[in-house]
Amino acid sequence: MPLIIMTLESYAGDVHTVPQSENSTEDRCGGSELFVPPLNFAMVDNGIFRSGFPEPVSFSFLQSLRLRSIIYLCPEAYPEVNIEFAKSNGIQVFQFGIERCKEPFVNIPDEVIREALQVLLDTENHPVLIHCKSGKHRTGCLVGCVRKIQRWCLSSIFDEYQRFAAAKARISDQRFMELFDISNLKHSPLSFSCSKRHTHIDY
Repeated sequence: MPLIIMTLESYAGDVHTVPQSENSTEDRCGGSELFVPPLNFAMVDNGIFRSGFPEPVSFSFLQSLRLRSIIYLCPEAYPEVNIEFAKSNGIQVFQFGIERCKEPFVNIPDEVIREALQVLLDTENHPVLIHCKSGKHRTGCLVGCVRKIQRWCLSSIFDEYQRFAAAKARISDQRFMELFDISNLKHSPLSFSCSKRHTHIDY
């Protein structure tokens, strides 16, 4: 079956909450497949996407992105069905386990975020999808740190974070992004270049 490429312009900067159902994987009307984005899917920048956890119903959509890498921010083992999808599509999965915590017991690990940034900012890993469970807090913190590298003002960083987190926005996440120090990162705000040190899941 040929790969169908869809235009992503409509997704840039938008938050998508798509109901997931077993009966929605294909639309036989017109003979075309229905592409279902993962929960909270959006384009971050050229070659960088974000979302909640990708269910099998979204695999066809992810194929259309021609991903090279996935950055997975949860400590739980990646499900076998997702590993098989990645393997069959030549996608490397990089896992950076950040525990899911609720305020006031929130501790975003600075070093883990820095390691994830090394993978994310290396354009050889693009196109890349960042995801955690819901695509709100852990993913939001990593994207917020990218925005600091891009020299976004804090109010814009917080606005983007809050659009995804909505009523579940955390002051502690925003404080982490505010205090995150980018001074020792080797980067260009426009080119997403970085060192190539990383770890990844072996199939």
